[in-house]
Amino acid sequence: MKPKDAAESSDEAAHVASVLRATLWLVLLYWFVEFIVSSVMWGILGTDPIMSAPGKLLLMLCSMVSSCGISAALFRVRHWHIAAKIVVGFSTSLLAAFANAGIDFLIYLLFVRPDPIAVNWTNVGYTLIYGMAVFLGWSFFFVALLYSFELRERERRLAISREEALSAQMRALRYQVNPHFLFNTLNSIAGLIEEGSSVAAGRMVMSLSNFLRTTLELDPLQDVRLADELALQAGYLHIEGERYSDRMTLQIDIASGLEDALVPSLILQPLIENAVKHGVGRSSHKVEIVISASITGSALEVSVENDTAVEVGGQNRRSHSTGVGLRNVADRVASRFPGVGGLVAGLVSPQRFRATITMPLRLA
Repeated sequence: MKPKDAAESSDEAAHVASVLRATLWLVLLYWFVEFIVSSVMWGILGTDPIMSAPGKLLLMLCSMVSSCGISAALFRVRHWHIAAKIVVGFSTSLLAAFANAGIDFLIYLLFVRPDPIAVNWTNVGYTLIYGMAVFLGWSFFFVALLYSFELRERERRLAISREEALSAQMRALRYQVNPHFLFNTLNSIAGLIEEGSSVAAGRMVMSLSNFLRTTLELDPLQDVRLADELALQAGYLHIEGERYSDRMTLQIDIASGLEDALVPSLILQPLIENAVKHGVGRSSHKVEIVISASITGSALEVSVENDTAVEVGGQNRRSHSTGVGLRNVADRVASRFPGVGGLVAGLVSPQRFRATITMPLRLA
């Protein structure tokens, strides 16, 4: 049996077990209420409820068995059209009513012991009509119960489908990080080789190997502590530091207690890549990269800010359009926290660029 078939079989067994439990409880409740109501009504008509209780209890037990039979028949046709369910419910209720009338007469003979034995067909007719009413009522109750379970099952399957679609989307977005990062890093290694820095290039290759081993072991859907995410990015900056150590500085400003805040794994990677590529890589001066985290209301805000290079004439060299990395982050956050998460990126001054991620604050 395939894993998917086994899972479906397990779900079906759990569904049947849930319906069975609910049916048994509903049968007990339904016939208990019927017992109380009918005892009160017969008491009003002059029948001693205490004296009639043993016979009524025996009849109630037999009616419960009949109700379970009706339920079993309706459950077998649960996927049929509603008209077919009505026909099955009516037919089984009619059979149960005839059986109930016969059992009622046998109980009458057992407890009353009339002599001579005579059949009062009027009472039999009343009993038959009453039994038909209560059993038909039970069949309607059970169809409604099946419908409620079917509705819940549809909602559960829809939620699973949505979750699977979201997981696939999140994995696709998450796996875009590694090729993009790898391309940029290999360019940096090539640059070091061109500059004749073979020792630095060798160290960079080893650092890259360690970094990739760590990141590839991460679950794309697993959130990590902000402190762990920053540690991963420190590993990446160590790689870039082999090339830009003379003009790159890092400042981390994390509000107290936010080290345990949960964030999607490698969510800062594209932002820091952009800061290195567009800030450090395009500037001949020392560039500061600032990673900060703070609380705004009930939301966590994580920012990556960096100096940018300016051409002669004051025009900023950074394009105002969001690149692949920023779009990736925006899509991941929007998919992971729909309606709540987001990314805002842009210049905060002529020589300062900031990208800010907003997401719900969740602590590990």
